[in-house]
Amino acid sequence: MNSLGRLIRRTALILMGGLLLGFSALIYVGGDTLLSRYVDGRLLELAETLGRIIEQRPDVIRGAADELVVLGEKGRSQEEQHELREAAHSVRILSIDGQLLWKGSDVVPRPPVSASLLEQVKQGQTVFDMVQLREGSPVRRVSIPVPRRGQVRYMLQAEESLHFSKETLKGLAILLALGSGLVILVAWAGSAWIARTVLTPIGLLSRRAETMSEADLGERLSLDSPFQEFHRLTHTFNAMMDRFQKSCESQRRFVDYAAHEMQTPLTVLQGNLEVTLQKARSTEEYREALIGNLEQVEKLIALARSLLTLTKVTGDRPPLHLAPVELEPLLQELIIELKLLADDRRISLALEVVPVPTISADAQWLKQALINLLDNSLKYTPPGGSVTVRLRRSDGSLEIAVRDTGPGIEAEHVPFLFDRFYRADKARARESGGTGLGLAIVKGIVEAHGGTVAVDTQPGKGSEFTIRLPLGRAPEGHPSN
Repeated sequence: MNSLGRLIRRTALILMGGLLLGFSALIYVGGDTLLSRYVDGRLLELAETLGRIIEQRPDVIRGAADELVVLGEKGRSQEEQHELREAAHSVRILSIDGQLLWKGSDVVPRPPVSASLLEQVKQGQTVFDMVQLREGSPVRRVSIPVPRRGQVRYMLQAEESLHFSKETLKGLAILLALGSGLVILVAWAGSAWIARTVLTPIGLLSRRAETMSEADLGERLSLDSPFQEFHRLTHTFNAMMDRFQKSCESQRRFVDYAAHEMQTPLTVLQGNLEVTLQKARSTEEYREALIGNLEQVEKLIALARSLLTLTKVTGDRPPLHLAPVELEPLLQELIIELKLLADDRRISLALEVVPVPTISADAQWLKQALINLLDNSLKYTPPGGSVTVRLRRSDGSLEIAVRDTGPGIEAEHVPFLFDRFYRADKARARESGGTGLGLAIVKGIVEAHGGTVAVDTQPGKGSEFTIRLPLGRAPEGHPSN
């Protein structure tokens, strides 16, 4: 597996190398072009200057060799005269049929001029070409027509060695190579520093994650880095550790509570069986023992069912089957089902509704949550009290409130009411056969629907549990049917 540090360094070197190669090629080609234009410009200026002299004084061709140069120096500065004299040594003049008429002192014998070149010049064209010598650097040459009385009579050729240009380009190439090498070296060192700076915090996080155990979940990472991105990374990691720690603690409490809740009926069941088997008993005694054991088994079954329900509704994807649900008929059905239980306990059970739209929900799960709330209120409301269910609309949501006239709940218990296995009145809860999971299941079902559940209670004034369900949208991850 590739190392991220090596990947960063390799990528930086490849990118920098590619950029330097392109930049160096651009500089080299640009330098070559500029030098070529400079040489061509000088040759053309010299040739045109001497061409005008010959056009005005053609007789100088038959005179002394320096006469052409001397005539060309008139009206020029000393520096220009010197440059013209030096340059004229590499000039030669030919007739239009290719016969050599005049040449400078530096001109060496050349092969005969090609017919195509003569034809181009005869047509009035200026021609640049390259002359490759057997020894030394190549020569750049320009051939221009020299007219006389409206016709091309002569061809003037000026040439210059490209030795200086080649040496200049060679020096430029060496300079670019050395500069590129230095830049690549600096880029490698810089990329190594960047990789080390970037990967050090990641390495610390990785080692911390590898050595993390349940015993030290409370530890948090602190990075000394000048970059805010690493501080955000550290904050995110620590926040994740907070959630993970809470999850582990919640799971541990859940297992402890579940084991404790199962231990009680199992212990009672074991005791009953041991006592029953100590001696022979009558049929009626065996029947009473079996009835007691059946009660404990029913408690275990109820606990198992509650645990299974809670696991389903609090998972990543609760098994909801969403469809349009009318809450008023659903609540009326619940009131009818629980009316006998309320009457048996001499509790008044009432329903107050206003017209509300349908919502997208799972009717069975929602009914289970409402049953749990109503059952909880009926258990803790004394005879002669009342339980009222209200359905109303409020700020883009529907509210189902269950109000009772029970004893209310102490403020210290309110934050934990919806926790698993939490009981504000443990003795009374066990007497009523509760598992301590009813309100936790309510919260799980409501949150699976994208809603919330809250309680408003005061000791001696009863309690009101309120479910709020959103209107106009399905819960996240559960499209409506």
